[in-house]
Amino acid sequence: MTEITRHNTNARMSQIVTHGDTIYLAGQIGTPGASVTQQTQDCLAKVDALLAEAGSDNTRILQATIWLADMADFAEMNAVWDAWVPEGNAPTRACGEAKLATPDYTVEVIVVAARA
Repeated sequence: MTEITRHNTNARMSQIVTHGDTIYLAGQIGTPGASVTQQTQDCLAKVDALLAEAGSDNTRILQATIWLADMADFAEMNAVWDAWVPEGNAPTRACGEAKLATPDYTVEVIVVAARA
């Protein structure tokens, strides 16, 4: 049976869960109240750090789900995303609009990746 491991865990959630060679990250958010650009950069920096902790990187992302508080911010978020995704390694991706935890959050990024 493949082991499930959890990292950076509290009573509510884990930031990283691994099952075999698959890595699941919790939704990552940026600095509350910052611009969409800054919040996206913050989210992706957290994704990078968590993937490194789990033994992977952004070339190994299988799937990303992005939630925006307002789809009017789609182009601004995509400018940051497009610069971050390594050429030739774009994952499957979905992006939708959702009411996030507080109005100060504009972007949340959820990632599933393979271990490097």
